[in-house]
Amino acid sequence: MSAVPSDQQLVDFVVREARLLDQQRLEDWLDLFTEDGRYWMPVEWGQTDPRLTTSLMYEDKLLLRIRIDRLKGKATYSQSPKSRCHHMLQTPQVDERDDGERRYVTWTPLHYVESRADEQTLYAAWVTHHLTTVDGKLKIRLKRVDLINCDAALGSIQLFV
Repeated sequence: MSAVPSDQQLVDFVVREARLLDQQRLEDWLDLFTEDGRYWMPVEWGQTDPRLTTSLMYEDKLLLRIRIDRLKGKATYSQSPKSRCHHMLQTPQVDERDDGERRYVTWTPLHYVESRADEQTLYAAWVTHHLTTVDGKLKIRLKRVDLINCDAALGSIQLFV
């Protein structure tokens, strides 16, 4: 990739990230995050601060690592049988780009299905990726997942939307 990613490279990155999750290539997925990267799923519509308001998830790279290790664990009851997921993305849109600061923001509407045994759950969301480049590679600084029904009583989401 060139030092300055094209809009198509940004779109391809978001699509590839979803594919890694669908294929449960969680180590490769985690490598997409910067060392200070965050994964955020707000619990309130229009939430602006993950620290002052409770979130469904607000995890740094260490917490993401712990969650991945738990998902791989043999004694994890919630993963026997293992959950699977499927992301159906609309075409990601590049909302912001600042090549000088290496800051890029994409926005992607999606439907996400999580399945385990006889149960299948559908979620609809908008995903905002805040991206940067590190050593010439795109990386996620922040992945924000806004569930359409974020304020509803939700079951346990096992994987990553």
